[in-house]
Amino acid sequence: MTSSDSIKINKTQNSRVAGVDFDNIPLGRTFTDHMFICEFVDGAWKNPRIEPLEKIPTHPAAMALHYGQAIFEGMKATMDPGGNPLLFRPEQNAARLNFSARRMGMPELPEYLFIQGLKVLVELERNWIPKKEGSALYLRPFMYADEPFIGMRAATTYKFIIIASPAGPFFSKRIKLWAEKKFIRAAEGGTGEAKAAGNYAAAIRPTEIAKSKGYDQVLWLDSLERNYIQEVGTMNIFFKINGSFITPELDGAVLNGITRLSVITILKDEGFEVTERKISIDEIIEASRDGSLEEAFGTGTAVGIAYIQEIGYGASTIQVSDSSPIGEKVNTILNGIKTGKLEDRFNWMVKIDTND
Repeated sequence: MTSSDSIKINKTQNSRVAGVDFDNIPLGRTFTDHMFICEFVDGAWKNPRIEPLEKIPTHPAAMALHYGQAIFEGMKATMDPGGNPLLFRPEQNAARLNFSARRMGMPELPEYLFIQGLKVLVELERNWIPKKEGSALYLRPFMYADEPFIGMRAATTYKFIIIASPAGPFFSKRIKLWAEKKFIRAAEGGTGEAKAAGNYAAAIRPTEIAKSKGYDQVLWLDSLERNYIQEVGTMNIFFKINGSFITPELDGAVLNGITRLSVITILKDEGFEVTERKISIDEIIEASRDGSLEEAFGTGTAVGIAYIQEIGYGASTIQVSDSSPIGEKVNTILNGIKTGKLEDRFNWMVKIDTND
């Protein structure tokens, strides 16, 4: 398969796009007309196609429901000033999906099939791409085990699907984090560096507890000492201390975020030193006390750049900053590149041409 001609398209006769208020998009509840779908059967991915969005028949013994073989990606499509749909670093998402698949004992998906499926779907759904500043078409590729079998082993059949949902800005204000000292997100040797569905299921209760305390997200600490910062609920995290940036190293329990990778590149291009290493919560407390903690922000596909106001830690509050000038500058550069308003000097953007 080398072109979009290999992907069959069954187009809906009744698009719902005219009824969408793109100025008021409910988060994660509005979905486009179509989905991309293919199946892994007899050792190969087969029958790639676009179908009208609909419910998927699932056997009650589908192994994903019982043993958790389910992974996903998150990415966005934007529109350049000329009206051309754009994808941001899709090859990185394809590589990470396959990394997750290997960790979870699932079959890898050919990169060309991942990217071509995205291109055909986004081209078909181009009218669903919001034009409002800070908005985009959120894309959710995912894979799950659909073999009906009750038994502890890797499944033999899987589905890969891409759905799409128009999305507005995630956070409209500076956020507050709760440093979690009881629950953990991941441990080295576990599945923390994979984008596995179970990682997020385990985070739901601690996140709800954090929100009940008035915080927006959980700041996860390491599993052994509850001292070293890993990441935020839906983001990687950066701290600016004494003019330089630090971010937790990829130790096997931290997700290799594509926005994280891109922000490191932008910061270095802007002349900042960026160090990936272990960061203790005590170091952040001390930097806040002595005034060397200048700003902090989270990075992720859904949130973009989220500016951090404060961190709750037990009975204490770690004051971060009231402004994030460098975070805002990075956000402007990132959004400018994604929407074609700034030069794509890193060659990150893929213009959708389904004839290639």
